[in-house]
Amino acid sequence: AGNYGFQAQPTGLPGGFVVPPVQNQPTMDRTIWMPIPPSIPNCPPGLEYLTQIDQILIHQQLEVLEILTGFEENNKYELKNALGQRVYFAAEDTDCLTRNCCGPSRPFTIRITDNLGREVITLLRPLRCDACCCPCCLQELEVQAPPGTTVGYVVQNWHVCLPKFTIQDEKRRDILKIAGPCVVCRCCEDIHFEVKSLDETCAVGRISKQWTGFVREMFTDADNFGISFPMDLDVKMKAVMIGACFLIDFMFFEHGGLKRQQGGVW
Repeated sequence: AGNYGFQAQPTGLPGGFVVPPVQNQPTMDRTIWMPIPPSIPNCPPGLEYLTQIDQILIHQQLEVLEILTGFEENNKYELKNALGQRVYFAAEDTDCLTRNCCGPSRPFTIRITDNLGREVITLLRPLRCDACCCPCCLQELEVQAPPGTTVGYVVQNWHVCLPKFTIQDEKRRDILKIAGPCVVCRCCEDIHFEVKSLDETCAVGRISKQWTGFVREMFTDADNFGISFPMDLDVKMKAVMIGACFLIDFMFFEHGGLKRQQGGVW
């Protein structure tokens, strides 16, 4: 199992002492956060939440100004567990010129914070060509947790008709593969990107773009995703899978309106 990035997840502090989780109260906007887990040795601070879940739901927030004017705003996302409790909040941090000139191909920094407001994961996407005819300049995403400490990469693999990616650790060693469908723009159904072992024979998890209804799909680029992974997957690889979800969103689903319906893999 080590080849898939699995590792035993500690459950407490040395000596058997376990700090009880803090039960959070709803905030002013009635958001219920996931209880704060105890600190875990050898776990990047803020990733302790990921030791307790095997799936995460990502909901992009609707931006009214963007809907009315078409003026691209910084994307914002809620990351929730299966109980609907918010685990993290993610916000894009790019300038206005970059967003509106480069569109979904833009380089970005996405900062992911926990319920204490700490930035626990940083996603960095450099500017790269997004055309399939340029196999020498493929998409890439760096995942840092905490900020400044790289824990892995998501690297696009060139393929003539399929969206394919490799998940790598901090030393650029290949850990997992991601393969999507031939046509990622489908109507009235979820779209699945399978996370597999390196030889692509074993399913490890899934990243799913969820169908949100005709009106929302047609007139906005606000998307919902679901990520599933084994409970005992290394939390660093779980964080990199979250990064892969954001990269997939920008590459294939960030186009609004008719552009999305007419788009293909590339």
